[in-house]
Amino acid sequence: MEGIIHKALSGFYYVDCDGESVTCRARGKFRHEKLTPLVGDRVSITRLPDGSGSVDAILPRKNEFHRPAVANIDLLVVVCSGAIPVTDPFLIDRVTAMAERRGCESVICFNKWDLEQPQALYETYRNAGFPTLRVSAETGEGIQALSDLIAGKVCAFTGNSGVGKSSILNILEPGFVRPVGEVSEKLGRGRHTTRHVELFRLKNGAVVADTPGFSSFEEEGTGCPPEELQYAFREFAPYLDGCRFLDCAHVKEKGCAVLEALQAGKIAQSRHDSYVRLYEQARSVPEWQRK
Repeated sequence: MEGIIHKALSGFYYVDCDGESVTCRARGKFRHEKLTPLVGDRVSITRLPDGSGSVDAILPRKNEFHRPAVANIDLLVVVCSGAIPVTDPFLIDRVTAMAERRGCESVICFNKWDLEQPQALYETYRNAGFPTLRVSAETGEGIQALSDLIAGKVCAFTGNSGVGKSSILNILEPGFVRPVGEVSEKLGRGRHTTRHVELFRLKNGAVVADTPGFSSFEEEGTGCPPEELQYAFREFAPYLDGCRFLDCAHVKEKGCAVLEALQAGKIAQSRHDSYVRLYEQARSVPEWQRK
């Protein structure tokens, strides 16, 4: 039988096989091969007489992330907010660069639009070519557009704690209850309400991974060599062939077409600032440590 791992917990893998969840253990060969099945993996399993199963093989992956540990994600829905807790654009840019590196589309979802409207930031990501939505889990604004975007796709929801990932899932799927944490006014962040990665199938055909917040991504870089980071910023693409030097870093070089586009307002300053910060981080990582 083939299925998709929808939950992994304490060494058990829960595999969805045409709507039936089969509790499985992984064969010992995975440990010897240093290969770990991930939530989102399509796997081949064998049913055992007691109704449980064993994971025999992991089918080829489209992509994989390490923190959180998920695979085969079509869309990364980055939930952010201009209200408490305010999202740092650098966090958005780091996650979208990571997604670009892995061939995963990003959707930028500004929640709590009824409380605060970061219109300039919204325009930044829309102009950069990302599907960008204005959403309110409180009023329902933008929820149908989000539902249409994720229908039939395997998605991961991420964002700093308290921005409303669980609240959005609740309104996307009435009756689908996830614990919703209170936002601390003092700390400006929410309490973690999601303890592990798990896939949930919605009525619109989407398969959604609700993951812990950005803290899960904070220890993971983009996994991108510095010379390849330019390709993780999609709005740089029209200018990359116009630089004077083939090895241009697009940081402060003369004759850099990317910097010229930045000065002309065709690239947002915040996006370029994030690029430079990520570039310097990538340069400091030894090549053998890059994922």
